[in-house]
Amino acid sequence: MSLEGKVWRYGDNIDTDVIIPARYLNSFDPKDLASHCMEDIDETFSKKVQEGDIMVGGKNFGCGSSREHAPVAIKASGVPVVIAASFARIFYRNGINIGLPLLEIGDDVEKIKAEDKLRVDTSTGTIEDLTTGDVFHAHPLPGFVQEIAQAGGLINYIKKK
Repeated sequence: MSLEGKVWRYGDNIDTDVIIPARYLNSFDPKDLASHCMEDIDETFSKKVQEGDIMVGGKNFGCGSSREHAPVAIKASGVPVVIAASFARIFYRNGINIGLPLLEIGDDVEKIKAEDKLRVDTSTGTIEDLTTGDVFHAHPLPGFVQEIAQAGGLINYIKKK
């Protein structure tokens, strides 16, 4: 799956309370969650994010509580993939469960800046920074994870099988 979008760049240790503040966890509506995504760290995100934009974080992205609301809020914001140096394990699993591809590229993530335009191929793990010309390589998502993402999440994948 090839994707292109503008970068929304965040740092290390972005926890699930920042991605979707706890005061909004009484909602399970993805659109409602998206309207509050990242608001405690970036008031402009939910108002300015465009369908296809790409979120990029540093080390330990998605740390904190295991709430599935966090990747749901990101995906419902129109972000089709998140790239980071590394992900918290439970966030990574929740991303897979809801069909949000997550790619780890280690320290190379420091070369990607806010507003850069990226082309991402989740099947090969290739990330091209169209702004700088840099090319990065993440481990590609395993075939079954790609199928889960294409199905829109684990529940839809299981229903299709």
